[in-house]
Amino acid sequence: MKLYTFPPAPNPRRLNTYLGEKQILLSVELVNLTRAEHKQPQILAMNPMGGLPFLELDDGTILTESLAIMEYLEELNPEPPMIGHTPVERALTRRLERICELGVLTRVARIVHNTNSPLPDVNADPAIAEQMREELPRVLRMLDQEMGGRAFLAGDRPTIADCTLFGAWEFGRMFGVEFDSGLENLHRWHQSFLQRPSATWNPDPGTTSVN
Repeated sequence: MKLYTFPPAPNPRRLNTYLGEKQILLSVELVNLTRAEHKQPQILAMNPMGGLPFLELDDGTILTESLAIMEYLEELNPEPPMIGHTPVERALTRRLERICELGVLTRVARIVHNTNSPLPDVNADPAIAEQMREELPRVLRMLDQEMGGRAFLAGDRPTIADCTLFGAWEFGRMFGVEFDSGLENLHRWHQSFLQRPSATWNPDPGTTSVN
């Protein structure tokens, strides 16, 4: 299998964090989004949407979308469980993951790309960024309250929800998105998660570039 990715971006980062938690090694090819390499013909031939990451299986099948890739790899590598053992655990974990993606990651990305986007040819709209800044704290406060004193979002072990939130949080920090200091549980979680090997996981020390 080969993973096409660009680690600084939030969706690749959430998948990379998952790979680190599972200690999964893959062949990796870097596709630099800031140089618009995702628009090159050979990339679009595999993934017409041009998004990252995507996974090329041994038989040539292309899997796009971070969540789909994580769920596929979870089927192949069920331990340690990153979605849950029981139907209830899996449902609750998927719920939190979707909140983290749609409620946090999407808003953080829209703030960044409508203020100081690293991507070329992005037409920034400050009004969208401002709207996202107004909406983001409500979601974060809800997650902070729900987490309470737990070590991780969904309980006593990391899940795909933590991976998604970590990817969003790190992308926001990279571009100056501020997270309210009153989010005590989330800040505690973030500082702890930074110490995990998955925070800096490299799934392929022999990573190559698309160029």
